[in-house]
Amino acid sequence: MKYLLILAVAILGALFGLSRMSARTPDRIGPIDGRLMGCPGPDNCVSSEAEEAKRRIAPLNATGPVDEVMNRLSRVFESMEGGEVAERRGNYLRAVFTSRLWRFRDDLECLYDEESGSIQVRSASRVGYSDFGANRKRVERLREAFDGQ
Repeated sequence: MKYLLILAVAILGALFGLSRMSARTPDRIGPIDGRLMGCPGPDNCVSSEAEEAKRRIAPLNATGPVDEVMNRLSRVFESMEGGEVAERRGNYLRAVFTSRLWRFRDDLECLYDEESGSIQVRSASRVGYSDFGANRKRVERLREAFDGQ
């Protein structure tokens, strides 16, 4: 029984440590040369610009002026559970999503190309190896909510 208690405390300590680590904004984030960053090594990211099929997700469709589309995206981000707009500049928007239980933070980025009528998306966990499909589900919820507005 004593060993189980020690193990439980160690696991909780590790999880809370990861939660604190996830509070930091990644150094490599945001658009570079008109593209979003690639997905890192772990299996916890999806991107519409990814080359690997398992990480690729379709971009969102949009029409209209940049300010109008960014305002619409901001409203959708704020309406999604745990979502908060963290950065907005020009045609780029980043939201941070915080999980309810462990307070892990994920970044969801959007880059709107008015000419092509598409919004490139990237959603990535800050820590951990696998997200169990959470980022893909989040982008699909974003797509559904954005299309519904």
